[in-house]
Amino acid sequence: MKILIPNAKELNTHLESQSFQGLTEASQEILAVISQMKLEDLADFYKIKLDKAQLELDRWQRMANGQVRLYLAWQLYDGLMYRYMSRRDLSPAEVAYLEEHVFITTGFYGAINVFDWIAPHRLDFQGSLKVGQTSLKQFWRQQYDQLVQDDELIISLLSSEFEAVFSPAIQRKMTKVTFMEEKGGQLKTHSTISKKGRGRLVSEMARQQVKSLEALKCLRPDGFVYREDLSTECEIVFVKTI
Repeated sequence: MKILIPNAKELNTHLESQSFQGLTEASQEILAVISQMKLEDLADFYKIKLDKAQLELDRWQRMANGQVRLYLAWQLYDGLMYRYMSRRDLSPAEVAYLEEHVFITTGFYGAINVFDWIAPHRLDFQGSLKVGQTSLKQFWRQQYDQLVQDDELIISLLSSEFEAVFSPAIQRKMTKVTFMEEKGGQLKTHSTISKKGRGRLVSEMARQQVKSLEALKCLRPDGFVYREDLSTECEIVFVKTI
């Protein structure tokens, strides 16, 4: 079983770190492409202002020079989903569960374990970055697929952007988890609801050592309850009543 979660733009570097230890060949290829981009091109790529693009450019240049520190991936990423995870005072069983089952999809390192050490960076699949003549999604597809090809159960907490990196055959094997709120009989979903729910769910799965769909459906992460009437064979829906 694999549980797939996305990376995050928000980063927290006020953490324990270690020295830079180099990159895989694949990440080096991507770094070579980004390192050649001018500041204006990088700002356009990220769709951000020049001052913020300068921060990103500095990060890439320091990485190219081996002058960055490394952080545990799921501690470095600090978006809303990650902040809703329990990331401290974990039991040995929870740590072992996360290490075996939970993987982060990234645009720079590929699909990695939550406990892998990575450098601060920003890269997703929304831009038009190409490695040679290959799109970033196609560049990582084989590595993404290999991670989960032998798993009977693949729990996707990903957005469509990250799911699209996987081949159609792997996507059809995924079980997607959706979070909704119900108020006055009206159901709604938005990114905030989803991110909070995903974070709570990962931690609850680790705490209860969930390894089957039936066990997953029994969870009550942060007040969300499984709704069979809204779920399908390939999508599990949790609803929280407000």
